[in-house]
Formats: sequence, structure tokens, C-alpha cells
Amino acid sequence: MHGWRRHAPDLLLHDPGGAAETVVRRGELLLTAQHASEELDRLGSWVDAVHHHEGLGLARARLRTSERERCVEIARERGAGVSANHVHIGSAVLHGSPVLFGTGAQAADCPPVPAPAAELWEPPVLVGVLDTGLDPHPWFAERPWFRQVREELDADGDAGQDRHAGHGTFVAGLVLQRAPGAVVRASRALSSLGFTDDVRVAEGLRSFAGRVDVVLVTSGCRTPDDACPPALRSAVPDGAVVVAAAGNHGSSRPFWPAALPGVLAVGATGSNGDRAEFSNRGDWVDAAAPGVDVVSSHVDLVPGKPDERTYGCARWSGTSFAAPQIAGAVAEMLHQGLGAGEAAAAARDRHPFGGCWRDHESTRASRTS
Repeated sequence: MHGWRRHAPDLLLHDPGGAAETVVRRGELLLTAQHASEELDRLGSWVDAVHHHEGLGLARARLRTSERERCVEIARERGAGVSANHVHIGSAVLHGSPVLFGTGAQAADCPPVPAPAAELWEPPVLVGVLDTGLDPHPWFAERPWFRQVREELDADGDAGQDRHAGHGTFVAGLVLQRAPGAVVRASRALSSLGFTDDVRVAEGLRSFAGRVDVVLVTSGCRTPDDACPPALRSAVPDGAVVVAAAGNHGSSRPFWPAALPGVLAVGATGSNGDRAEFSNRGDWVDAAAPGVDVVSSHVDLVPGKPDERTYGCARWSGTSFAAPQIAGAVAEMLHQGLGAGEAAAAARDRHPFGGCWRDHESTRASRTS
């Protein structure tokens, strides 16, 4: 967290190292519409500004400077209808180069994998990807459905590629590797530094309602009381299979929106099929896919030429890269004629997380006994 503060001074780490550790937007409160007027009256002069998000049924209140460090405590005191604005973090393990183990190699130096086949399914199966964007990588640029959502690669202006830059392009490539005939619709909700929040995720989820068959979310958050953020409870679109990364804390604490009932939460396995050490776990995790040393499409800044980009393959790890493989598997099953509920259930059955976790535990026990 300390290394990120230079780039994101508006973030606040609550209870660092404790059981309630959470990252929130410093000094922001979210109020549900039915409680907003009453709570704003009670908060009175503590509030500097209010922004209403009509489509979400939320008001976002900005606390005055003297109270901003206390936003989590104030939300807890107020109770139902008031929460902090939780920060969601992209679920990639490495922050910086997507090449594993600090080799120093450029992303384009990664051994390439074959481009997905140039298929187009009829009827179309649409996969909405809530991430950093989608650049015109050769894997996508000539497909008839392609709509560019240009990646921001250097948001902080330090003449270097940001830690999550290219994440969305990488994730979309993984969807197509599994479901080459799918149509990808990208929506930018995650910054190139790897951050978003309850409001932007809820807006992104709502934007896909009625428009796609599968929704993929590769970021998530934890909360002080491990309860789902109110902003997300009603934002998950009906009628689509929602797939979300389970997070990389190596913990069983719920990670939202993955832990929501009805969302397909995806953990990561390593090369041996066991649970990856970094992957979150728990009975709320539904499925698993490889998430270590995964190779996919990537976009990279050309050194010394900030206006030029190069396209190739990169190698990355995280539950962010397990989830799109399950999203692709769901899309493939929808293409084969399964309904949304049937496809989600089949993904759980065919790619179970529980089995890999039990195998991991039994293997560890045998090594230490």
C-alpha cells in the first residue's frame, strides 16, 4: 500500500495488517437514496460536497478535511444505508512489468502463443469485460465486432508503463483463447494503476445490463465487516452470467463482487493443478483455472517514444487471468446451446475450485508429516 500512495493520495488504508484491513477512498461516504436526505442532515457541516448518482440510487458525500481520515468509523456509526467508498484492486499479482520473476524482459519478449482462431459465432455470444480497456492488438483489430477502448499506459506521466497498463487487452485475449468466436465488449472501470471503487464498478455492471451474455470483472474489494458494499448489491445485471476474480490475498475473507451469491467466483491454480499460493479461497469461491505464468495479448509503450505502442504477448499471474478463462468456457457453453444457469453450473462442475484446494491441503500435509 505504501508504494501506491505517491500515485493515489486519495486512498486510505484502514486497519493496516488487521482483520478488517480495507482500502477506501479517503473522506468519501456512499449513501443509499432512501437514507440520503436524513443522513446528510445528520452529517451537517461535516460534508463539503455531495454528488448524486441517480442511476445507482446513491449519493456520494465528500467529508471536510478534518474528518476524512475517519470515513470508515463514521460509516460504521451511521449504520444501514451509509458506507465508505471501497477501493477495488485489479487482481494481478505483480505490480509493474507483467513478466514474471523480475527478469527485466519487455512484455514483447515473451514467447508468443498462437492467435485465437478468427471465428464469429451465430447467434453471437457477447462477453462484457470490465477492466482497463481494449487496444487494437492484432488479435482483435480486424475482427468485425472490434470497438476500441484505448488503454491508458502512463497515467502518472513518469515516462514508464503503469503497473496495470494493458491489463484489459491481456484479459480479452484470454477470453478469445478459450472462446474464439465470442464478441468482446470492453468497458473501462479500472485505472492503469490498478484501482477503481464501488461507484465505478457498480456503474460498469449496470452498463452491461441487457447488452451482454457474460460479464467479466477482474477487480474486487474487501470491506471492514466483510459484508458486501451496498453499492454492489443491486448492480449485478440479471440474465447474464457474471464471472469475477476471487482476488490474490491468499485469504478466505470475502472479496467483492466475486463473493456475491449468483456471481461465479474464480480462483487460480498453479502449473501442478493445486491452488496457487496467492489465490483467495473459501466456500464462496466456485471455480478455478490456471493463473500462474499465463500468456496472452499485450500492449507496451515504445521506450523513449511515448506516442508509439508495440503489440505482442506477455506473461502474467493472478486470479485476474484465471477468471477470463472461465468466462470463455461459459461463453463456449452458451454457444453450444446451454442456458445461463446451466452454463454457470457446468462451469462449477467442470472447473471446480474445491477439488484443487483439497488436493493442495492434502499434498501440504503429506510433505510436513
